[in-house]
Amino acid sequence: MWTRLDRFFKITELGSTPGREIRGGIVTFVTMAYIVVLNPLILGSFSADDAGAHKDVLGNILPVPQVAAVTALVAGVMTILMGLVANYPFAIATGLGINSLLAVTIAPQMTWPEAMGLVVVEGVIIVLLVVTGFRTAVFRAVPPALKSAIAVGIGLFICFIGLVDAGFVRRIPDAAKTNVPVGLGIDGSIASWPTAVFVAGLLVTGVLVAKRVRGGILIGVLVSTVLAIVVEAIVRAGPAKGVNPTGWNLGYPALPDKVFGLPDLSLFGDVSLGAWSRLPAITVSLLVFTLLLANFFDAMGTLTGLGKEANLVDAKGDLPRVGRALFVEGLGASAGGFGSASSNTVYVESASGIAEGARTGLANVVTGVLFLAAMFFTPLYQVVPVEAAAPALVVVGALMIGQVREIDFRDFSIALPAFLTIVVMPFTYSIANGIGAGFVSYVVIRAVTGKARQVHPLMWVIALAFVAYFSVGPLRAALA
Repeated sequence: MWTRLDRFFKITELGSTPGREIRGGIVTFVTMAYIVVLNPLILGSFSADDAGAHKDVLGNILPVPQVAAVTALVAGVMTILMGLVANYPFAIATGLGINSLLAVTIAPQMTWPEAMGLVVVEGVIIVLLVVTGFRTAVFRAVPPALKSAIAVGIGLFICFIGLVDAGFVRRIPDAAKTNVPVGLGIDGSIASWPTAVFVAGLLVTGVLVAKRVRGGILIGVLVSTVLAIVVEAIVRAGPAKGVNPTGWNLGYPALPDKVFGLPDLSLFGDVSLGAWSRLPAITVSLLVFTLLLANFFDAMGTLTGLGKEANLVDAKGDLPRVGRALFVEGLGASAGGFGSASSNTVYVESASGIAEGARTGLANVVTGVLFLAAMFFTPLYQVVPVEAAAPALVVVGALMIGQVREIDFRDFSIALPAFLTIVVMPFTYSIANGIGAGFVSYVVIRAVTGKARQVHPLMWVIALAFVAYFSVGPLRAALA
């Protein structure tokens, strides 16, 4: 059995072992499992009567339990497909950012099935761009320095995600008065037991990784979870639920009342293309364009960063089977829309499994199977609070930032675009925004300083596309 797996996934050839792949797949799932809890809270609602319920133009909602079921289903299937087709340890799930765009901006203008129909259309366009070779060509047109900057920016981004999820970094309520948007914990103090568990877990995980302990990240998550259960049993911090700032953000460290439940998949296939008749064609086209660019470059940046972190890229920084990976990722976008789970994309949290040694698609198969199992065991995996998983993201961020040494900061025409790529990602909470800022500044600076011939023609096309992307708001307002 192991011999067949070794040949199919090329485990030994890529310098890994079945044990590392399984361990890496488990770690990736643990750091990503929050999406099955978070996505339903972003897209769905418990009742249309709830304050802040996410309603469409007709006042309808997506029920939270049903969104959770399709979120896990699509993530599981697409993650396994990425492993089998592209043989990469890059897990796929609902993309954060696009789901918020659907809930806040798109769904209020149309029905939920129509909003998901736009996601399907966006995914089909991405697949066509892959089939024609355009998306792969764009991937290879990016200069090596910017690819390294993308990897570093993603490292800072996932670190910031971990710090925010754990409550170590929080928005300041009166930021307008202080001009300071974020701060340490509450009033400059950790101020909560869940955040204290995160700090302890970060130190434990850091020590394990520094000592090169096998499975150090996974052990760190498990130790943090056990500590969280003990702490909650003693102090009763309770869940946050938006009103308790010192509670557990996502997931609750206590034994659930039940561990098994049948998933409700009734949302799967509930899509419509009626948006084209409900709204002006130009408005719908702009919405699809926004979804397309966000997904296109989020995935490209993530694949670049993960590929470099796993040492799977060639001398030019290109992934050997990038076409296959991009094709599956494009299918994930359509599959997410068809499943009413929102567009699915490659997840930066896969870096945690890579840090555990994952190098092949076998790790993805493990992660995908766990996602499928999550449909039935939602109460059980919710025991792991996000504060216990967040240390893994911070540690992985620290590992990824090391690639900054590959950027020549002595050449300012490279230094500024690379710097903008790195800092805009965490500051705007968007991989696509960081890539856009870096690409536009790179093209402009190179052109003005007499180095226009060194800019790949596709970089000009991408830069212009990002100028349009950043101008969508004013364009939409002008058209309205």
